[in-house]
Amino acid sequence: MKISISVTYLFLFLVMVAFIGCSQRKTVTRVEPGTTIDLSGEWNDTDSRLVAEEMISDVLSRPWVGEFKGANQKAPTVIVGTVRNRSSEHIATIPFIKNLERELINSGRVDFVANKEERSEVRDERQDQQDNASDETVKKFRQETGADFMLQGDITTIIDQAGGEKVKYYQVNLELVNIESNKKVWIGEKKIKKVVSQSGTKF
Repeated sequence: MKISISVTYLFLFLVMVAFIGCSQRKTVTRVEPGTTIDLSGEWNDTDSRLVAEEMISDVLSRPWVGEFKGANQKAPTVIVGTVRNRSSEHIATIPFIKNLERELINSGRVDFVANKEERSEVRDERQDQQDNASDETVKKFRQETGADFMLQGDITTIIDQAGGEKVKYYQVNLELVNIESNKKVWIGEKKIKKVVSQSGTKF
C-alpha cells in the first residue's frame, strides 16, 4: 500500500514538472541589429547609437575643427575619456563610448588614439618586441601620438511616475577639452524622454 502511494506521488510530481516545463517554453526571434525594440523603456542600444551619431555630428560641425587645422596644419587628434553613469539605472557605458569612437574615426575629420586601457596593452606588446622582434620590425619607444582633445561627459536621468505610468527623462552631456590648455571648445547635450505605461499594476 505504501509503495502504491509513493508511486502515485512520484507520478503526480513528474506530471507537475512536465507541465511547468511546457508552460515556460522560451521563444527566440532573430531581428536586424538596427531594429528599434523598446521593452522596458530603459536606455538601450538604439538610444546609444542615435545619441552618439547626433552628438558627434554636432561636435564635428563646430568651429574648433577648422580653427585647429588652420593653426596647426593638421587634423586634431581626439581621445574619448570617461563617460560617467550618473543615472538611476544601470547603463553600460562602454558600448556608448565605442559608438562615439566609431563615429569620430569614420568621420575622417579627426585623428584618433587609443584610450588608457588600450594603450597599456599596446605598450606591453611594444616592450615584448624589444626582446623578441627582429631589428627590422621592432617598434620604438616614445613614438606615440599625443591627443590634442579629450571627449568626456555623463548620463543622468529624472524619473516621474504615478500609478501605472512613468516618464523617464535622459540627458547626455558631453564636453570636448583641449588637453594642453584645459579650455572647453565644445559642450553638447542630448535629451530623451520616454513615457512607459503599464496597465493594471504599479511600478
